[in-house]
Amino acid sequence: MSALLFNTPEELQTVLGERLRRLRLNRNLDQRTTAEKAGISEKALRNLEGGRGSTVETLMRLLKALDYLQGIDMLAPEISVNPLDLLRQPKAPQRARRSAKPPKES
Repeated sequence: MSALLFNTPEELQTVLGERLRRLRLNRNLDQRTTAEKAGISEKALRNLEGGRGSTVETLMRLLKALDYLQGIDMLAPEISVNPLDLLRQPKAPQRARRSAKPPKES
């Protein structure tokens, strides 16, 4: 996964398209059937699988047609803790302090 960090957007689209194609083939579906099930054109599916760009709607329709909605969670996971909230919290003490000595009675 970290190898994908340095790819260009075009290379990433190609990788995504190849993975979607393998997912479709793993489900034993041809392009025509998949496109009909997704409500998209075969050309749109070929473009997406070929890494030639597409729309977010086409991607979502394809993931739904392939019964792979967990792909959305992988693409954009739900954040359970807001990082800004962590910064706003008071910091925990780093050291324990000695208790104050009781005042001496005179």
